Formats: sequence, structure tokens, C-alpha cells
Amino acid sequence: MAAFIAKQMVGDQLKSVKGNLFGALGDKDEGESKDAEETGEDPEIVEARREAEEKRKEKHRIQEAEREELRQSIRDKYGLKKKDPVVEEQLMTEGRIGRKKKSPAELAAENNEEEDEDEFSTFPTNLSELQSKVSDLPSKIADSVGDITQKCVVQ
Repeated sequence: MAAFIAKQMVGDQLKSVKGNLFGALGDKDEGESKDAEETGEDPEIVEARREAEEKRKEKHRIQEAEREELRQSIRDKYGLKKKDPVVEEQLMTEGRIGRKKKSPAELAAENNEEEDEDEFSTFPTNLSELQSKVSDLPSKIADSVGDITQKCVVQ
């Protein structure tokens, strides 16, 4: 830790001396970019990197244009339709292909509907069915008790 602090202190002093030295000699260009000043690199190197990046981007743009021409020729040859990139992006950003995400309000509404359906699915649809089932219940119990007593022998 102490070594780190010492390097920081000495490094800052060294930078200030170096800056004063070059400023006094007039070696610095006035038009130098801020990137070169911040990184301490030669402005020519920074410019060369920028130009190389522009060339790379241009090369990729040209390649993509050539690929699109080839794709279009294949579409024309086989009668295919071009996919809509807006719809494709929307599907990819939603996380799942082919299904729209539901909002929390929609999910809550579906849960409430399912609960309502479950509550009433076990009950008969009309009152007459319920009355007939209740009235038949004592006779069914009596029949089952009679069957049990006939099968069982008490000793």
C-alpha cells in the first residue's frame, strides 16, 4: 500500500515536470486531440487508429451490402419474402419467440378468472339436481348399511 502511494506521489510530480519541460520547449502542437493528451500517445498514432477504424467500418458496410444483394437474388430465385426486421427485433427483445409477454395486470386477471371457474365447477348447475342428490343420500346410506350387516356375522 505504501509503495502504491509513493508511486502516485512521484508519478504526479514527474508528470508536472515533464509537462512544464515540453511546454517551455514548445514541442506540443496546439491542435493535438484530447484523446492523445489523456492517454499520452503520439497524435499520429491516434489518427492512424481512427483512420484504420473508419476503413474497417467501410469494409464491413461494403461486405454487408454484397451479402444483401446475394440474399435478394436467392429470395427472387425461390420466391421467398423478406422478413420484416422490425417484427423480428420486437420478438427478440421480448425474450421469447412467438409469444407476447403478458403484463402483470393481464396475469392477475387470468388468475382471478381461473379461481372463479374453480369455485363453481364442483357445484351442480341447477337446484333440482342438488335436491335430488340430497334426497337420495339417506336411502343410499341405508342400503350400504344393510349390505354391510348382511355380509358381516357378529359372534
